[in-house]
Amino acid sequence: MRHTVFTLCILSAAALLSGCEALGIETATQVNAKKDAEGKAIGSACRHAVRSIEDCFGNYPRAGKAAVFAGWKEMDEYMRENSIVGMPSQPEATSPAQGKGGEAAHGDKPAAAARTS
Repeated sequence: MRHTVFTLCILSAAALLSGCEALGIETATQVNAKKDAEGKAIGSACRHAVRSIEDCFGNYPRAGKAAVFAGWKEMDEYMRENSIVGMPSQPEATSPAQGKGGEAAHGDKPAAAARTS
């Protein structure tokens, strides 16, 4: 009787410990693999957006440089093999007609002042 209780306790402990992956606990290798994959994705996105590798390193300092470079290089090779043209990102909220302080270039009235006059 004592032997069966001990065996059942060991089996139940093993069953509980084997379910740790279901709790979402990540091992060090899983964390490293995820960071590596994210770095490659960042590098390939930078290459597709026609950004230099230096800009990519500067914009994403927490990403591993080796993984970012590997992703950038893989995307560069893929784009060259398949004759894919990069898609540069659009500048944020700056118009070439606007100068400093939101004033229009060439002495034109700003849009808000033109509406009120």
